[in-house]
Amino acid sequence: MNQPAKPRALRLHAFEPFSYANGPGCRAVVWVQGCTLRCPGCFNPETHSFHGGEWVAVDALFERIAALQPHIEGITLSGGEPFQQRPALLALLQRVRHETNLSVLVFTGYRWEELQRFRETPALLAYIDVLIAGRYEASLRLARDLRGSANKTVHLLTPRYTLSDLALTPIGEVIIELDGTLTLSGIDPLHWGK
Repeated sequence: MNQPAKPRALRLHAFEPFSYANGPGCRAVVWVQGCTLRCPGCFNPETHSFHGGEWVAVDALFERIAALQPHIEGITLSGGEPFQQRPALLALLQRVRHETNLSVLVFTGYRWEELQRFRETPALLAYIDVLIAGRYEASLRLARDLRGSANKTVHLLTPRYTLSDLALTPIGEVIIELDGTLTLSGIDPLHWGK
């Protein structure tokens, strides 16, 4: 007798239901766990190991996100490296696009040209409104317009947002969690308010 297939899952580092510093408007943020790119100076080096975080079924994660409506405008995926979990990422983004009105913004360390090597890329890009691509390079630090460094490229894949919308996103925020812990988030949260 065949066993039922396990649901697709993403290895998650963290989930923030309400953020204003990770894209336009109030957004849920999904930080995936695992990244082989390991950019020197990365703000989230604790997301690099594929042994950390927790496995979360795509359907469970989708339900968590969908339950936040109408209080959020969209979701942001960061990492770690979302494109290193392409099949599960695609399953999640398909549900978001077909079952909600939420926008999707994705940060990737891969350059645009590198993304074209993955067979899933065309399908993934069809479900993304804004893609910020390229490795973080500390010597080119920018920390504005959702770009950590000047080499990163912005791809507006739908007409939902403009570069001006991205420029209005705060560079950082401090989130006080229900248990009292602090989460620093955004493109430059350590210099926020300076």
